[in-house]
Amino acid sequence: MRTLLAALMVMTALPALADTPAEEPAKEAEARPVPDPVMFTSKHTGTFGGAKIAYTVEAGETYLDGEDDKPAASLFTISYVADKAGSDRPVTFVFNGGPGSASVWLHMGLLGPKRVVVASEADADDGAAPYRMVDNPESLLDVTDLVFIDPVGTGFSRAIGEGKDKDYWNEAGDGGSISDFIRIWITRHKRWNAPKYIVGESFGTTRAAYVAKQLTTGDVDIALNGLVLISQALDYEGSTSVHDNVYSYVTYLPSMAAAAQYHGKAGQGIPQAEFLAAARAFARDEYGPALWKGDRLSEAERAHILDRLVYFTGLDADYIETSNLRVLMPRFQKELLRDQGVALGRLDGRYLGDEADDIAETPVADVSSYAVGSAYSALMNQYLATDLAVDMDRPYMVSSDAAGEQWDFRDVPEGEFWEPHYLNVGRQLTTAMRRNTGLNVMVANGYYDMICPFFDAEITFARYGIPQDRVAMTYYQGGHMMYLNEGARLALMSDIRTFYAGQLQDARPD
Repeated sequence: MRTLLAALMVMTALPALADTPAEEPAKEAEARPVPDPVMFTSKHTGTFGGAKIAYTVEAGETYLDGEDDKPAASLFTISYVADKAGSDRPVTFVFNGGPGSASVWLHMGLLGPKRVVVASEADADDGAAPYRMVDNPESLLDVTDLVFIDPVGTGFSRAIGEGKDKDYWNEAGDGGSISDFIRIWITRHKRWNAPKYIVGESFGTTRAAYVAKQLTTGDVDIALNGLVLISQALDYEGSTSVHDNVYSYVTYLPSMAAAAQYHGKAGQGIPQAEFLAAARAFARDEYGPALWKGDRLSEAERAHILDRLVYFTGLDADYIETSNLRVLMPRFQKELLRDQGVALGRLDGRYLGDEADDIAETPVADVSSYAVGSAYSALMNQYLATDLAVDMDRPYMVSSDAAGEQWDFRDVPEGEFWEPHYLNVGRQLTTAMRRNTGLNVMVANGYYDMICPFFDAEITFARYGIPQDRVAMTYYQGGHMMYLNEGARLALMSDIRTFYAGQLQDARPD
């Protein structure tokens, strides 16, 4: 009706428009002025990995040119460079995901010289200030320089001149800007012959895959030594819990089992490894085939699948039956502990949120996000202003809703034929690894990650022709940001150090 009404309004306006002199074409908007890039440099010392390191922090802007060779984007990055770094000292480029997230989480939660402290056991939220920031002796600064990248539209990064943020909110623009920055950084710091690594989290692992491919196949060949993929998201079919995506019911089932066991609803008295191995086998060998049969399941087959789903998920049989043997992850979050009036977190199923609406189908918000977000935002801004003496005239965008909402997930240029499909960069990682036989990959998984399930990681990395002998899969007692748990953080940092030393072994079950 709205479309029809609009058409009628245009038709009735035509005679009047015919009598009106044509207006001159609107003048093109003038480009915004481009100020000089800013850079804040400071000297620091710290002890990392048992070694005392003197280092320089370079926090500032790098301008990237557009097609007309004029500055079109400004990337704000924070580089930690050892004062005695030689040309062969490794360098690691770090970013988070979203899309639309700044690098604050990996920066202040895992890798930087300072870190934010939140409740390790997910038994309390961050509340209100003051929050606690401590030294991070586990940081990798004794092993590698660290460069934290905030993509366009996040942190202090933005489009400038005639550039537009949306030009970079797609695979080509995002990957091109990150790749250009890496080339510029290693050129300025004379690190072309240094080992190079990327650490990405969540959508940052998606980005890491297509950046690795672009660096390997682009006009300027830059070969990476390693990727650390935290909470991988290469194939979105396995991490998108929606109706009729049969594949996702299979990939999410073992994560549901892990959370149910953690909260005492399933698998009691059974070792976690044994319980999750059984959940994997059921999901792969029985549940998947049953879903493909659908309504053609016999009564006996249906009863068996129902019984096993109750066993692994801890949910009531009537609820599973009413769900037609298909429980979406958001519903599981709300249903598992509904009798206690709490909902599970999505990023981390260990967290429990006491929501006002106990009858709702799904959680109102993600407790595992809002339970830590205020502390990270406050301490990142405090750290920038005090420790790094950064003085900017705009807010630091920890998370950009605009980037997430307006991100273009097309994987072909505008104008080319394209049908909607799940985002998948598995083949891009394959290309990067097969063209660069020195590229190794570590994949870190949280058992209680309810958005990027660990079983999906196992299935994804067994497909697409990814060289298996150069992939190390690891697991932790945490969620999407497993480093929020103190034990998981220490284990993850130990594994990353071992990976950099070329010694990490794959921990995937047989």
